[in-house]
Amino acid sequence: MSSVKNVSLAEEGKKKITWAESRMPVLMKIREDFQKTLPFKDIKIGACLHVTKETAVLMKTLKAGGAKVALCGSNPLSTQDDVAAGLASEGIEVFAAHGIDNEEYYKNLNSVLDTRPDITMDDGADLITQIHTKRKELLAIVRGGTEETTTGVIRFRAMHNEGKLKFPVIAVNDARCKNMFDNYYGTGQSSLDGIIRSTNILLAGKTFVVAGYGHCGSGVAAMAKGMGAHVIVTEVDPVKALAAYYDGHEVMSMDEACMLGDIFVTVTGCKDVIVERHLRGMKDGAIISNAGHFDVEIDVKKLRELASARTLKHGLEEFIINGKKLYLLGEGRLVNLACAEGHPSEVMDQSFSLQALAAKYINESKLEAGVHRIPKNIDDMVAVMKLQALGVKTDTLTPEQERYLSSWNEGT
Repeated sequence: MSSVKNVSLAEEGKKKITWAESRMPVLMKIREDFQKTLPFKDIKIGACLHVTKETAVLMKTLKAGGAKVALCGSNPLSTQDDVAAGLASEGIEVFAAHGIDNEEYYKNLNSVLDTRPDITMDDGADLITQIHTKRKELLAIVRGGTEETTTGVIRFRAMHNEGKLKFPVIAVNDARCKNMFDNYYGTGQSSLDGIIRSTNILLAGKTFVVAGYGHCGSGVAAMAKGMGAHVIVTEVDPVKALAAYYDGHEVMSMDEACMLGDIFVTVTGCKDVIVERHLRGMKDGAIISNAGHFDVEIDVKKLRELASARTLKHGLEEFIINGKKLYLLGEGRLVNLACAEGHPSEVMDQSFSLQALAAKYINESKLEAGVHRIPKNIDDMVAVMKLQALGVKTDTLTPEQERYLSSWNEGT
């Protein structure tokens, strides 16, 4: 039985879900196929994802394919309560509410695991990690899982390298249709959306510091630059740092950047990116936010030790350190979901289509324990379906071109 904050919000939630469905043509096409073929008949799917209107479209698609679905939130501040209520009213078990504490978070996660899922879906690796540590009785049941984030894939590869990952996981995050679009355009736009919603600040003319220049960080930097900000990038990877430099951004250490930035966004997937010395070095009025999956990139605990917080509005806290005011967004959690609505439906259309097809692939295949890339034909199929929905036509290789590309003996 579902556990949501306010069931009376169901109608509002269903309206939002309907809107998302209108912007996700690929996933809706997959739903039509699932309704006919029932690939998940008698299959239980347990998901730990951000409870947004886009996630709701995915859950309804899995249900249409015959699955019994249970969902919990993958972040305490990312659940949209009206969507959770709307989804629960559609006959899907939902255990999620906005603003829950850590104890309630894991209670909800275990409620999903109590359904004894055959397939798992993770956004940050918490579901599968719990199975491998606290719910080991489920290891013999789970056929495999999917993971949507860079952070989660890193965790699972570490588990596999230590010989501790006991079933296959599809790294949906590594699919080109995911990391080239969801990470770049989705994180880029939605992170700025969260910053603007919570502060209404003008980005043009501001010094905007982006920590990390992977797919997500480069998207944030590009969007900020496009809105007139002066972008500084901090990096530990020399190749990515060089790419940021050639993309026209300043590149420096956080020790230097902390004194210059008006707005900070961490998006590294690592911990301790902004720590006490950086907080003390920031100038008056600096705005600090995080777009990485977990709230470990900014040392929020130390910030709260240095100064008491005053909440100015939803998602915006003020701290005063040695007479300087610093502003923290979304408690240091995912700013695009804590302070806004997450990625646009159009980009999640591709990511969640991959999730649905990856679950189908797990159900139909016998995979060894470990981290697996999503098959190229599935990745390509989603791209083709998206292009068709957009009315975009592409060229195709001729037989002669295919022979040329597969040969080695033609040269000058």
